[in-house]
Amino acid sequence: MFRYIALRLLTALPIVAFVVVFIFLMLHLAPGDPAALVAGDNATPQQLEAIRARLHLDRPLASQFWLWLVQLSQFDLGQSIFSNQPVAALILKRIEPTLMLAICTMTITVLFAVPLGVLAAWRSGGGVDRFVMGLSVVGFSVPVFVVAYSLVWVFSIKLGWLPVQGYKPLAEGIWECLRGLVLPSITLSLGLSALVARVTRSAMLEILSEDYMRTARAKGAGLMRLLVVHALKNAGVPVMTVVGISFAVLLGGVVVTESIFTIPGIGRLTVDAIQQRDYPIVQGVMLFFSLVLIAVNLLVDLSYALFDPRIRY
Repeated sequence: MFRYIALRLLTALPIVAFVVVFIFLMLHLAPGDPAALVAGDNATPQQLEAIRARLHLDRPLASQFWLWLVQLSQFDLGQSIFSNQPVAALILKRIEPTLMLAICTMTITVLFAVPLGVLAAWRSGGGVDRFVMGLSVVGFSVPVFVVAYSLVWVFSIKLGWLPVQGYKPLAEGIWECLRGLVLPSITLSLGLSALVARVTRSAMLEILSEDYMRTARAKGAGLMRLLVVHALKNAGVPVMTVVGISFAVLLGGVVVTESIFTIPGIGRLTVDAIQQRDYPIVQGVMLFFSLVLIAVNLLVDLSYALFDPRIRY
């Protein structure tokens, strides 16, 4: 396994190098003068020169890239243009809300969608199967903001059970933290549940038609053991792939949901940075998301052996 991990990490190095180069060139490939975009229309020539010097735009392109690589090697993502705070510190402050939202969303998704997918496969072609697939179509079709505002109207405005917006840190208590994440987690889990349920159903249908499943049924295996131990475990590889990639996307920041519920996560940080043209933050967030996606893909690959014993590294 260690050899496999080392090879996977070596394979990821060219991807990381490409991402680093692309993120760096993104500032220079954008139309217009970056310094003028940051300073605004009423900026004086002196202010433009100061911004160019601060962003090292007054140096040759190769020199700028080398300076950025040196900063990255020291885990320095630069400083925000408007807040003058280190970009790495700003990202670390926003990780907790996004991470908690991602964990709650995936927990609800797995607990809700996987049993529905298993049930739909077991009763394939029946009323339960059609009901689950109908729910999946609804989950795919309804926009996120419609679900969000509908939940807010019912559970916050009419019933008053849950807060409308905001986020409470874990330091203020786990219940207060989770209470503010119920509505955004349900909002995000609706679309993800539709995807996971469909993938689970398709994988289970293929497994249930295998010869060893008929043998286990003939030997008198119970329904729960048949579905969970023999079928679901072997169908776990595609399900785990979808869950892992979805979790990585959530960690990258869910812009619409975080904006609706005023959650100070990575998504809100990215939107604010783009609106303010704070290029160091945009570059830092994109690099962070790329590395997270690569790391999650590696963990998903390593988890395959837990579900399918035939897989060896």
